[in-house]
Amino acid sequence: MELSELKQICDKCQRCQLWQTRTNVVFGDGDPSADIMFVGEAPGENEDKTGIPFVGRAGQLFDKYLLAVGLKRSDVYIANTIKCRPPKNRDPNPEEQAACLEYLREQTRIIDPKIIVCLGRISAYRIISPDFKITRDHGVFYERKGKILVAVYHPSALLRDPKKKDDMMADMLKIKAKADELSGK
Repeated sequence: MELSELKQICDKCQRCQLWQTRTNVVFGDGDPSADIMFVGEAPGENEDKTGIPFVGRAGQLFDKYLLAVGLKRSDVYIANTIKCRPPKNRDPNPEEQAACLEYLREQTRIIDPKIIVCLGRISAYRIISPDFKITRDHGVFYERKGKILVAVYHPSALLRDPKKKDDMMADMLKIKAKADELSGK
């Protein structure tokens, strides 16, 4: 399956109730052959309006971190564990996450990144481990099925607690170094 085919399927999805309130499906954005794939939890209001992940205040901050380590959005791929915005930006519930999980798996298979970076606790819980604690485990590399998995703070958490920004920068630098190492740079 091609990424464009998967997007068309997602655009018509009605597997959970979120399709009833979405403006746009927020499928993903970036390089479809990227070495690094970032996965957030769910689209917010700005993302629902535009159909593009991480374009609000948190996304603008995220872009600054990418640039600070020598990356651009066009160098990476960005997606979410679910493709539709939960009402009032609440956390996605387990049924909504389960409904989208196969889409994320197929998206990841097609992109075939070397590193998957979970943005925040919800995507880390879903992708890395149900007992993942973001404050304890951020920046720690795991290997599963030939992929490097790591989680960082969600950019919106940095907006609420700027004291975590240094940890985020350190984690992003480690991720960039690991990507360079894996690609032989």
